[in-house]
Amino acid sequence: MVVEAVPEGKYVDVGAGITMHYHEAGSGDRGVILFAHGSGPGASGWSNFKGNYPFFAEHGYRTIVPDTMGYGYSTKPEDGAFSLDDVAAQYKALLDALGVDRAIVVGNSQGGAIAITMALNYPTLVDKLVLMAPGGLEKRETYMEMEGIKAMLRVLYKEGISKETIRKVFTLQLHDESQITDEVIEERYQVAMTQHKDNIARIRVANQEDRLSEIQCPVLCFWGADDKFCPPSGAPKIASACPNSRTMLIGNCGHWVMVEYKKLFNELTLKFANGDLG
Repeated sequence: MVVEAVPEGKYVDVGAGITMHYHEAGSGDRGVILFAHGSGPGASGWSNFKGNYPFFAEHGYRTIVPDTMGYGYSTKPEDGAFSLDDVAAQYKALLDALGVDRAIVVGNSQGGAIAITMALNYPTLVDKLVLMAPGGLEKRETYMEMEGIKAMLRVLYKEGISKETIRKVFTLQLHDESQITDEVIEERYQVAMTQHKDNIARIRVANQEDRLSEIQCPVLCFWGADDKFCPPSGAPKIASACPNSRTMLIGNCGHWVMVEYKKLFNELTLKFANGDLG
């Protein structure tokens, strides 16, 4: 099914019957940045990072923006369960196919959990981590009590997918509701209509809090103080456990730091990528 609101990019076979779709831009003179998006109805790499990756491409980075298995144009398995290790291996297979042996990995929410797993499993591949409210730092029960997660599950299993219900979830995703555009809702809706409701549950996000101290690379972490999906209590966990980390808690900000504070995110992340953060 063609998802007209989201432009179509390129595809790579990453094994086990999974094809990953991705967008790519930039020369790569400064290096490679891989973006891993979050979950939710209609999520895709383009929808999450369209306001970010072109900025880094303009500053000399080769930017790679995939759709995680089950999202966007990538393969959507009809059954089975997949661990973070499985998904991280798919991301590595994508980079292998593209000839990338070193990358900065940027991830938000579920994508942040994937990014952390990549840093743990493939330390020679991941040069630096940029995390925005990463998942996998709390017990499952803690996430199930979050207002945004409850709303998302109601939409998936009770109310059903519509533009109205997706907009309802997004009012919890962003602190500033004026940034919820019709364009974003249309993008998410069209992708969501290609997904089975159980897609989101297929990737099992384990609690990785106890392994944060094993991360060897530099880490830059952003977290919205008003996040209703991943509790801001994760921010000090990153700050205290990761040996080479910087963490920023941002007021008047929800779950999508890179959208609500795009200029701040882009500029600080560029300085971090360039080694100029100070």
